[in-house]
Amino acid sequence: MIQRFIELGEGYSDIYELLEIARSNQNRISQLLCLKTDINGRSQASLLVVLHPAPEGNFQPLYLCREGVPVPSKRYELFEDLSRAVEKDIITFDVKSSGEFQEKELYYHYLTGILRLNYLIPPLI
Repeated sequence: MIQRFIELGEGYSDIYELLEIARSNQNRISQLLCLKTDINGRSQASLLVVLHPAPEGNFQPLYLCREGVPVPSKRYELFEDLSRAVEKDIITFDVKSSGEFQEKELYYHYLTGILRLNYLIPPLI
């Protein structure tokens, strides 16, 4: 199975695209995640919509708005509204900032490890 983070942006106007992806794929939503981190003393969140793999192709997308959503904020409230609408709880973790990694790809490997260890995404088979 191929699992890939698909970064839409940092959570400003692109959060509306994330919400629309979730609404239009309600039957495929596996998880709604909020990954909190501190950036310059402020609590910021990455919001993720994890979909079940498509029936063919064995590809699991993890749509992400990376570290641009303050908690609390109106944008985070929109994500909470989505959670209620699709009847999925938001699972929240504290994670390191992507700025602590030399490359963005290393940050995504770090997140993949956390998500697999907590059984939020399946292992590669």
